[in-house]
Amino acid sequence: MSPSILDHLINNDRKLPPEYSLPHTYVEMQSLQIAAFLFTVCHVVIVLQDWFTDINIYRFLQTAEMLKPSTPSASHDSTGSSGNDEGSEYYPHIVFLQNKARREEFCPRNLKKMHMTVDKLMAHSHLKYKGTLSMLDCNIFPGLGRDYLETEVNLFLLPMQDSDGEDTLTRAGSASGTGGAPLFSLLPGYRGHPTFSSQVAKLRSQVLAMSRSQLSHTILTEKNWFHYAARIWDGVKKSSALSEYSRLLS
Repeated sequence: MSPSILDHLINNDRKLPPEYSLPHTYVEMQSLQIAAFLFTVCHVVIVLQDWFTDINIYRFLQTAEMLKPSTPSASHDSTGSSGNDEGSEYYPHIVFLQNKARREEFCPRNLKKMHMTVDKLMAHSHLKYKGTLSMLDCNIFPGLGRDYLETEVNLFLLPMQDSDGEDTLTRAGSASGTGGAPLFSLLPGYRGHPTFSSQVAKLRSQVLAMSRSQLSHTILTEKNWFHYAARIWDGVKKSSALSEYSRLLS
């Protein structure tokens, strides 16, 4: 649910559809429709947040999961990421991407707490939120063993993008030598984390390596997927579950 979209809707006096009486209900239902659609037609869904963490994100994700169209999975894997039996229903991989991560968030102790928090908040979800992406497997924390995180979820940290620039680094040493040049001026300062570009490359590599279950009982080409997605979107807009949920919000 985007505050900017809600603000634009209110300030520009846009007329709401007759089934919605309040702007925030209309925006929330639009967001839920899009999320339910993505949970049905995507292999991987990336959830981006700028800080850790907003409890409303997890409520929203689980509401969208509850309201997603029923789509029997073509795979025979019936074990959910949370250890529960999810039957034959299709669920995508979900990745929590922590944007603008600070140096202290790369601390192993804090990282462990973040993983435990997400795991507890998503414990009852059938979304594949763990077991398919690991920061420990891409040499970000070379001193940590694979078993350091007891409950490792699909959580990935990205530092500030401008931290790659040389002008943003604190150079090692502040003493001046002969001629006024800083001591050890060629050495970069301590970051506490890898660069933004290297993190993006590692994230991209892991996301592309994730397993891709069939979305339907037939193998979909790119063209067939487009028609399948269009059919799913029509089903989402006409969903009786979403209509009933909208009525309860009003």
